[in-house]
Formats: sequence, structure tokens, C-alpha cells
Amino acid sequence: MRFQLALNVEDIEAAKSFYAKVFGVPPSKERPGYANFALSEPPLKLVLIENPGAGERINHLGVETFDDADVEKVKNRLQKAELARRVEDDVDCCYARQSKVWAREPDGIDWEWYRVTDENGKSPPCND
Repeated sequence: MRFQLALNVEDIEAAKSFYAKVFGVPPSKERPGYANFALSEPPLKLVLIENPGAGERINHLGVETFDDADVEKVKNRLQKAELARRVEDDVDCCYARQSKVWAREPDGIDWEWYRVTDENGKSPPCND
């Protein structure tokens, strides 16, 4: 598993350049208005979403898992606690196919637990 931080950015090119220098590697995936850095050290997926004027810097937080059972376990826990906002199985989002479950913390930040099943999805970031 690795932590995910999805940020709204004003200028995707400036953000990509900054984070490439900070982490010492280029983005793992780039699309118009979108980039992500899938890092093993530190274990982080940093997602940059060009969203000028968004007002909030944090788009959402998440945990990327590498096993369907992990998503299922969290989904069951969140549903039992009545915290699951949305369950999405085999959806196209952030230019990848994914299965995920969402929750919203008390101050309004969305969290997702997800597994990428195919890196070649066509649709841009999903905004709620």
C-alpha cells in the first residue's frame, strides 16, 4: 500500500517541474492537466490535477492498494460503520481503470481506497 495525496494546482507545468526536482524523478504518468508521481521511496502517489481557482489545495486523499482483497476489506468496514459514500467497481478515472470505495471525513476531505486494474484508462480525474 501507499498513501495518495491529490492536489489541485493552478499550473500543471510548474507543479510537474517543482515535484520532479523535489523527488528527483519525472512523473510516472502525464496527460493534459494531470500528472502523477508513483514513488516507492517514500511510498507515495502524488497526483496533480490542474484545477485553477479551486480554492482548496487538497483535492482528496487516498490509499492505493495492490490487492482487490484490501479494497474489499475497507469497503466492508466502511459500509458496516455507515461511512461509505460511494463504491465504484471497475471505473475509468484518472486515466486508469480502478475499483474503489470513498468516505468523507468530518471536515469535508474525501478519502478513497483503490486498486488500479489497468493503467490505460481514457477519462480524466473524477471530481465529485
